[in-house]
Amino acid sequence: MHSAELLDRLISFPTVSRDSNLALIEFVREWLAQCGVACTLYLDTGGQKANLFASIGPTETAGVLLSGHTDVVPIDGQRWSSAPFQMKQRGEQLYARGTADMKGFLACALRAAQLASQRPLRLPLQLAFSYDEEVGCLGVRSLIEDMASWSHRPRFCIVGEPTLLRPAVGHKGKIAVKVTCRGRAAHSSTPDRGINAIHLAGDLIARIRERQGDIAWSGGRDPGYDVPYTTLHVGVIQGGTVLNIVPEHCVFEFEIRHLPSDDTRAMIEAIRGDAADIVKMTSAADAAIEFETLHEFPALETASDAEVVELAAQLTGHRERIKVGFGTEGGLFSGRLGIPSVVCGPGAIEQAHKPDEFVSTDQLQRCDAMLSALLERLC
Repeated sequence: MHSAELLDRLISFPTVSRDSNLALIEFVREWLAQCGVACTLYLDTGGQKANLFASIGPTETAGVLLSGHTDVVPIDGQRWSSAPFQMKQRGEQLYARGTADMKGFLACALRAAQLASQRPLRLPLQLAFSYDEEVGCLGVRSLIEDMASWSHRPRFCIVGEPTLLRPAVGHKGKIAVKVTCRGRAAHSSTPDRGINAIHLAGDLIARIRERQGDIAWSGGRDPGYDVPYTTLHVGVIQGGTVLNIVPEHCVFEFEIRHLPSDDTRAMIEAIRGDAADIVKMTSAADAAIEFETLHEFPALETASDAEVVELAAQLTGHRERIKVGFGTEGGLFSGRLGIPSVVCGPGAIEQAHKPDEFVSTDQLQRCDAMLSALLERLC
């Protein structure tokens, strides 16, 4: 199959993060088996999702890992001009959920694996297809934990997120936090007898916004990013039951997307201090604000002159080095395992997560050329 045909097959599996990816993984496993390539699966605790790892070539040496995620974001509430899980070509663009983010790269990686199985590789080509990347780079961690004990870890990692095939040497890290505010219920005609949990949340959200303003004004900066500073963002809030009850419960979630140089632990502790001050001002023993870390992943910061970056530049012909605001598993491979990593894949991140997501056939062809050039190096 050509990459576009493989992409068509991958798209047909609606692997939204909340659902299973096993049908797609089984298709990939069977495809690689037909090429004579064995796979290792890493199932989640519920047995409904899996990572897949495959290696082609010699086993007693370090190779190049192509890493990507199989899950996609939901289509709920979006208006598509064609069926989102049936690939549609219009002109030079291929439309469907996941074409850019990032099944286009997975398709090219599978084509490269087929070609690699027919070549006398001196260094191995390796594949890592993971689950639940879109909800915090969760799935790949079981593979990384296993890989930590390997005597021959990959020498380099290329994460195929959409960068228009420009080598990305850095991305921000992220920590997501759930905040639960507890107050005291009362009739809304006597609000002084209650403690309004929504007000507690609102006061803390105001403090978070003030801290964001301080960071934007005087915090650390890296001009390589579109947004050159660490960002704090409240994205979800829920509280109250009916209007005439002082709400005793409110929950909100916020995230910090941080530069590699910024200390998120110190930021979280400062926000905890803000919460403690707000609770103290109520003078009530039953008021509380509680914090729970939902997920986090580290930033990626690879030197612009690192060997893996130079390799990606030579394979693609792009000499430009960029940094991206979105996160990837590259920070985990680099930070946890010390595997030099670069983000480089087909398509544009501007198309991701939107209705009528697309990747161009030109980008797929360029990615195929990049991976064909990689195979020449591995031979």
